[in-house]
Amino acid sequence: MVDYRKEILDVSSFPVEECLKLVNAFNKNFPKKDAYMFLNEESLHIMLKQLDMIKYREFLDGLNISTDLTNKAFDIIDSIGSYGLKGSKRLFSGYNAERKVINRKAKEQSRSKHYYANDHNFSKVNNELPSEYENKIICADSSEFLKKLPDNCIDIIFTSPPYNFGLDYDSHNDTARWNDYFDMLFAIFKECIRVLKYGGRFVVNVQPLYSDYIPIHHIISNFFIQNKMIWKGEIIWEKNNYNCKYSSWGSWKSPASPYLKYTWEFVEVYCKGDLKKQGDNENIDITAEEFKSWVVAKWSIAPERNMQEFGHPAMFPEQLAERVLKLFSYKNDVVLDPFNGAGTTTVVAKKTGRRYLGIDISEEYCKTAQKRIDEADLGQLSWFD
Repeated sequence: MVDYRKEILDVSSFPVEECLKLVNAFNKNFPKKDAYMFLNEESLHIMLKQLDMIKYREFLDGLNISTDLTNKAFDIIDSIGSYGLKGSKRLFSGYNAERKVINRKAKEQSRSKHYYANDHNFSKVNNELPSEYENKIICADSSEFLKKLPDNCIDIIFTSPPYNFGLDYDSHNDTARWNDYFDMLFAIFKECIRVLKYGGRFVVNVQPLYSDYIPIHHIISNFFIQNKMIWKGEIIWEKNNYNCKYSSWGSWKSPASPYLKYTWEFVEVYCKGDLKKQGDNENIDITAEEFKSWVVAKWSIAPERNMQEFGHPAMFPEQLAERVLKLFSYKNDVVLDPFNGAGTTTVVAKKTGRRYLGIDISEEYCKTAQKRIDEADLGQLSWFD
């Protein structure tokens, strides 16, 4: 017996003749075991098991009826966010049947989700960010300044820590020994966890130092797990920077020590205390198409092209920050970047209707960040120039 998913479309504004033409043509061109349609007074009932959406679109475009009707008939199916895939067809019913587990909830309780973080002692009482720090760019050492903030006052942290690669940062020693580097980084991250709200998100963009075989993303992830943060996921930021493929080979044509090349960075996502973040539905600003695209955890985004203009050697693009903020936070949330640099996180927070606090030790970078904020206020910057 076929188990169909039902979608109902109000067709009261369309001529009955056109609706019947659509129903008859659809039932003639698509097998009933996959999908079928019928009219019930002023409603079009669409019964779905599986459907090739490309063929469906071509079928609708070939009908000599109102395009408003065909577009609505397409959109009501295309907007279904949960489905499986089988060849060229979307599966709308029974696609997860093979994943069903007997007594799933009991088994989940017995083995425990995110077992490594369940014995945390985080307070569930959230606080407001003091007004004097709201929508501010602060020139300071984050390890000291963050101590001024109350517990649980930040909704989301998005940052990319300074790379210990010997890059030319202003007012920062980027040739620190690795133990000193991680001591510095984790002291700041511990303060960040403290000020993050219960249910808040901590998102870190990081690039491992492949040339020295130091998996920074794993070291950072281990820190978060040890500090009882819940791992929500990992996003591959594919930069499509294929020039790196031909710069170094290691042992040429030999298994002795070939050098692996990467065109991507990592975006690690952690939650404090709870996977679910509380927020007002009216402050959701992600579209259905954005959501469906961005939850696929491989993002193809070109690198920042204006680093020379902003005087910073290692910036992520605004589009990366936009996706992170819209997928993991609400409008009016408080966004913190403790390594704010030239200000990409804070300027995107401003553009997307969020409050922000950016901290950086470099006076020059803070001036650049504030200038970008001011220009955004004046409407002089558009998305992804």
